[in-house]
Amino acid sequence: MASKRTPEDVTILPRDLHFDMDGANAAHWLDGDPVATAVFNAMSLTFPDGERMFMDAVKAFRGEVSGKLAQDVKDFVAQEAIHSREHHLLNNKIDRQKYPVAKIEAAIAERVAFARSGGRFRMLMGTICLEHFTAMMADLMTDMTANNIALFSKTDPALERLWRWHAMEETEHKAVAYDVFMEATKDWHPLKRYFRRSLSMLIITKYFTRNIATYSTQLLMADGYTEKDAQRAVKQFLWKTPALFGKGWKTWLSWFKPGFHPWDHDNRDVMADWKAEFSAVPAE
Repeated sequence: MASKRTPEDVTILPRDLHFDMDGANAAHWLDGDPVATAVFNAMSLTFPDGERMFMDAVKAFRGEVSGKLAQDVKDFVAQEAIHSREHHLLNNKIDRQKYPVAKIEAAIAERVAFARSGGRFRMLMGTICLEHFTAMMADLMTDMTANNIALFSKTDPALERLWRWHAMEETEHKAVAYDVFMEATKDWHPLKRYFRRSLSMLIITKYFTRNIATYSTQLLMADGYTEKDAQRAVKQFLWKTPALFGKGWKTWLSWFKPGFHPWDHDNRDVMADWKAEFSAVPAE
């Protein structure tokens, strides 16, 4: 049985967009909500270093891929480079005198350095797992209107567009690193491949969810929350309402299905309007 791959009609378009970040001059730029802002700032702080690692992870295997996948890798790298640039600009809006940004960035750099120290396979395994998480969070963005979730309803439109654009492109390229993994491990026994990716997801899930909660808590404590209250508020936001992580449990669990592929969850139809909006300005 042939391994599944990304559908042939799924193409990746790097869009060299620049977003007005002035709305982030407000301390609580996301709906005036300190908790929502803390969580999204925590995620944004992980993106510049994290996405550079994603880029290097797939580039390390460029010599082993060809055809459409080789082009997808090129376009994936271009998209992630633009994401990293825009989130770096957003992160620069966080008040570093008030918030422990340097401490959080140092922790992120330490995690990325650990991944890099394990060589290209450890980097690739981390990438495929974290790309699954970003695709899950992109699903929440698409589901907000349908499920009457008010997130971003009172946010500067330019910032809302930044996160929606990022979510759309994460969905668009959600399987590129996974397809590279499948090609790089094509000579492995299927049980070895299944064990490695399953173990990696369990490890990544533990640390990624914990780290985002920790960084968010630290940001909220700078807003005057006690540690206990900050932890409670972050847990509520991540797992209950709007459940940034909690709503994706079915998609997360699908990872452990033998024969899994990211495009088993085919959501091209719900992304069509976003693609039409943002594809009007392709990268040069």
